[in-house]
Amino acid sequence: MIKGMREERVAGERSLLLGVGISAIGIGMYIPFSLVFFHHVTGLSFALVGIVLTVTGLAGLAVMPLAGSAVDRFGARKVNLLLYAVRALGFALYPLAGSLPAFAAVALITALADRSFPIVQQSLIGEVARGGARDRLQASIRALQNAGMGAGALIVSGVLALWGTEGFTYTAWGNAVAFALAGLLVTRVKPVRDHVNGEPGTGGGAPASAKRPPAGYRMVLADRPFLGLTATNFLTALGYSALSVLFPLYISTWLHGPDSLTGAAFTVNTALCAGIGVLIARRVRRSGARRTRSAALGALLFAAAFVGQIVLGTVRPGQTATLVALLVIVVVYTIGELIHSPSGGALSVSAAPEAVRGRYLATYQLSYSLATALAPSLFTGLLALDGRLPWAFLTVAALGAALALTRLERHLPAEAVYASQPSATPSPAPATGTGTEASTREPATTATA
Repeated sequence: MIKGMREERVAGERSLLLGVGISAIGIGMYIPFSLVFFHHVTGLSFALVGIVLTVTGLAGLAVMPLAGSAVDRFGARKVNLLLYAVRALGFALYPLAGSLPAFAAVALITALADRSFPIVQQSLIGEVARGGARDRLQASIRALQNAGMGAGALIVSGVLALWGTEGFTYTAWGNAVAFALAGLLVTRVKPVRDHVNGEPGTGGGAPASAKRPPAGYRMVLADRPFLGLTATNFLTALGYSALSVLFPLYISTWLHGPDSLTGAAFTVNTALCAGIGVLIARRVRRSGARRTRSAALGALLFAAAFVGQIVLGTVRPGQTATLVALLVIVVVYTIGELIHSPSGGALSVSAAPEAVRGRYLATYQLSYSLATALAPSLFTGLLALDGRLPWAFLTVAALGAALALTRLERHLPAEAVYASQPSATPSPAPATGTGTEASTREPATTATA
């Protein structure tokens, strides 16, 4: 299926990845200590900081559809640069925002940029890469994000050891510099353009949106296969939330283990993501596996890890056996994450028509945001009934996601399902538009326009 196919090299790829790594270091310098970080930077109480961060975070969710529209109108690269600039300015101003109104204003603007960034980042991958290069970038970015966040956490620990809580101020300014550098590096990335509906070129590399005005969110809502893909991803996204939300609670309340087990689990997960993420994604990509099926395999490995937690919570062996079992479960979970994430991300990017990619990915990103918002209350509620119940729920969700992905396969565009198109396959009558081998979904949506 993939013989004779070569992945395109992305213009400015090294700069893009370097920028991702640098910005991830900045994120890692404050995410693990967010409440403490902002408390010391602004001088406000923990309660006020928590309220402001919650309210501004919810406001950030509301602006996500606007970010998708902005990408479709101005291009992902331009919006990406704007968001890096806003984040840099926000962290530069945090040490100066000592009053509640000032902190709320800066936090709101920064939260809007933070919540919108994943949409724009995914859209940028679609804008600068094609085919298997999208999967490669997805894997590389995830590995760099994990490595960068781990390095950022180590850096801030050293800064605090040297300067005490005063180091939080230096960390805020360091974040500002990191986001500014990342934005400068993105300027070296060059978008590429697809043919539109099989038509060669749009003349001088003009964007597809110059040929026909992009449709609004009604087009997304009418696309049932993509909505099905988004709903399926919500089920998997709940599994992604398990490590940070459910895992620590499960260890302390049900297994009665030490908090150090949580730290060990996070360390193993981060080290594997940073160390072998690109390697595993490359093996999956070179196998020629369909993205839907590799993403389904990742979901099945999630389910296996969750079943392992149920067994562990039922047997409850000694402390040493529990530690070994937990680390094995985390390894299985992480491999599932490394298989699912590049394929699932590239699947969503490639299933979105180019002219409205921003709106499509804004809709898709809601599956992650909704899962992140619901996970704490869902997991704690189930955990209060029985420690194994949330893992049983996640097992069913992961199995449902795997089944749905295979069922959706025949309804999604071929260029989304396959990382590399079998372009050598003859296509004798491209102008008729009647064959079943049409490579885009756009005729199905524009035909009703």
